[in-house]
Amino acid sequence: MSDLEMNRRQALIASGLGMLTLGTPGLVMGSDKIDASGKAVPSDKSCIFVLLCGGPSHVDTWDMKPEAPPEYRGPYQPIATKVPGMLLNEMHTRLATLTDHFTLINSMSHPGSISNHFDAMHNLLSGQSEKRVQEGVPNEQPYLGSFVAKHKPSTRNFVSNAWLIKCVGPPVFCAPNVGIGGYLGSAYAPLFIGAADNHPAMPTFKPPEIYDSYDEKRFEERKSLLRGLESNCFDKDKQVKDWSDLREKTYDALTRSEGRQAFELHREPPEVRERYGMHPLGQNLLLARRMVESGVRFVTVNGWAGQAAHDTAGPPSSSWDMHGGNMGMGNAFGNGSYGMGFCLPRLDQALAGLFTDLVERGMLANTLVVVTGEFGRTPFVLKQDPPGRQHWPQCFSAIVAGAGIAGGKVYGKSNKYGEYPTSNPVRPEQLAATIYQALDIPINNPQDASGISRTLTTGKPIMELFG
Repeated sequence: MSDLEMNRRQALIASGLGMLTLGTPGLVMGSDKIDASGKAVPSDKSCIFVLLCGGPSHVDTWDMKPEAPPEYRGPYQPIATKVPGMLLNEMHTRLATLTDHFTLINSMSHPGSISNHFDAMHNLLSGQSEKRVQEGVPNEQPYLGSFVAKHKPSTRNFVSNAWLIKCVGPPVFCAPNVGIGGYLGSAYAPLFIGAADNHPAMPTFKPPEIYDSYDEKRFEERKSLLRGLESNCFDKDKQVKDWSDLREKTYDALTRSEGRQAFELHREPPEVRERYGMHPLGQNLLLARRMVESGVRFVTVNGWAGQAAHDTAGPPSSSWDMHGGNMGMGNAFGNGSYGMGFCLPRLDQALAGLFTDLVERGMLANTLVVVTGEFGRTPFVLKQDPPGRQHWPQCFSAIVAGAGIAGGKVYGKSNKYGEYPTSNPVRPEQLAATIYQALDIPINNPQDASGISRTLTTGKPIMELFG
């Protein structure tokens, strides 16, 4: 390491900014535009990725098969929507009125014999489902939010890549790179926000300390110290100018109140909060909207619906892993924490609140919304008491909307039982490429932290999804 590089690091640490720019997950700086008044203007799109951890049943939610035998179709009836051929669960009463704003993909599929949460989530979040020997082991692959943080970083917020409630519990629920940035490095990992006992539906919710630690007097003292170090350590050359520019961008981001205010949900009218639902999923989606509004580029929201009042042993993060009796999770079609009778109305309320809000605020054009699980569920109901469904990676569904994605469409189709795609199969690679396309991120020849050329994904974007 050169003397200049060492001095830059020492200066950062001495000023208290080392944590911000040299390794805290999610804290990467970019170059948004500044308007005439000095206020940042968002120049790039953002994404809210709703991950329904555990894998919801596609045939009970968005790919219903009312003509199939009862042992396949389950107990629910579809509800009419604005879109011909789009059948949603009867509990999606709000979402059914908003189908003109999103596209439903009913042909998602993992290749091969994959069947566990760990690998399926890795495929989905990395946009890769095949081992690529020339790039080493697949666990080096960064996830979607890390790539977005690298290629579209924010200067309007501390954070470019955030994750609202990390998946917790047994390791089977968390893909290997959930908490790291893969080969991009830790600076591009997500900043985790909230927990099962600290979520925004709680009146005691606390944001991460980094959003709550700004002290103007102390910060000015650090700025003065840093200027003194600069004058003693740095030669006045282009490298120093680049360093000074970075420092000023860092100051600019730190002193803006937008990031901190995103967590002040009390600023929202009560009717808006209630529109999303006063539960973990609803309020996390509201927080996600506020975060992208404040400049965060990629927000992953854990689709945890919370715990039913009568079921205190419910899931800490994986509501949609509805196996039923063989895993001690109760009736998958019941009203417990692992039951669709409890989870689906909350999902319906939260998603409808988000879409309504984004449309009313004029944000949907620049906000990509993706809603999916890591896989689907067996088209046949398990013969057990109480009933449930097992993992099914061969076919599942996803909702995509905003950022140029057309609304009012169904893309792809599964067979009469929902067992496998019969038209337009969509692998994780294609979904990832579509996400990057919507966010204006090129997928050709990006570089990792060491300058080695790598591929974001081997898939191609599905251009038919764009309006």
